[in-house]
Amino acid sequence: MSAVLIDGKKIASDIRAEVAVRVQKAKARGIVPCLAVILVGDNPASVSYVAAKQKALAEAGMLDKSIHMPENTSEQELLSIINELNSDNSVHGILVQLPLPKHINEQKIIMAIASEKDVDGFHPINAGNLVIGNDAPLPCTPHGIIELLKRTHVQTDGANVAVIGRSNIVGKPTALLLARRDCNATVTLCHTGTKNLADITRCADIVIVAVGKPNAVTKNMIKRGACVIDVGVNRIPDSSKKSGYRLVGDVDFENVKEVASFITPVPGGVGPMTIAMLMQNTLEAAERFAERCTAQNGVNEKYTAVPHGVHA
Repeated sequence: MSAVLIDGKKIASDIRAEVAVRVQKAKARGIVPCLAVILVGDNPASVSYVAAKQKALAEAGMLDKSIHMPENTSEQELLSIINELNSDNSVHGILVQLPLPKHINEQKIIMAIASEKDVDGFHPINAGNLVIGNDAPLPCTPHGIIELLKRTHVQTDGANVAVIGRSNIVGKPTALLLARRDCNATVTLCHTGTKNLADITRCADIVIVAVGKPNAVTKNMIKRGACVIDVGVNRIPDSSKKSGYRLVGDVDFENVKEVASFITPVPGGVGPMTIAMLMQNTLEAAERFAERCTAQNGVNEKYTAVPHGVHA
């Protein structure tokens, strides 16, 4: 037995194509979705991520109002830019690329983004809406994981799921999404304080790993026929590569795939889904804004009449 590979690239490509079709329909109604990605400094990984997001925006037919600020940008300068974008009705989504330079408080920056423009789903208001099940932007990577499961037809209804990692970005929101009625899973959220972790994972139908450590999950931790979702991205030395390293996940892929029914590769699994869900979040933020404009002012083809903070 060898696991079926979950092709995140293909599924993400399908979602981005679906979003592009919806964007054209939105434009026909006068809605032009727009995302502003703010990059502070020149972290190579961040520069690469932002470039990938800009490419996806262009492919989807959305507007790109990205801003690149120098490393020495002050916290107040960044807050001022965010405030301007909050008030700009042509911008529907704001994303500040993390990590930020050490002199800037990340939580303060996340709090400053208008919750309705928070397409990362990190704002406390959106985190609260996730908990109670209200309509709001969902964190991109957790939402992407759910889409991978759904589109691969992995059964979540009644399934036992072990989520390893309790970060606010992946672990916690993934567990919450799986516990919603539309997924209907029974979830165990595991972390560094979890005792007898292998006993828990060996009982799980689905194991989702996001700990940032190579080979954190091994073959003897997975029951035969389980689905394994590997969120980790780790660089390990590899002299055969021009870069001197290769990317691996948190799962001992070569051995775990021999017992799992489905497994995500790294790269090419969860990673591509994050940007796909970001595109979907941006489109939906634009659609929600248009709905508020219509409710506030009646039919308005340009959807620019409602200032930040006004809700119908």
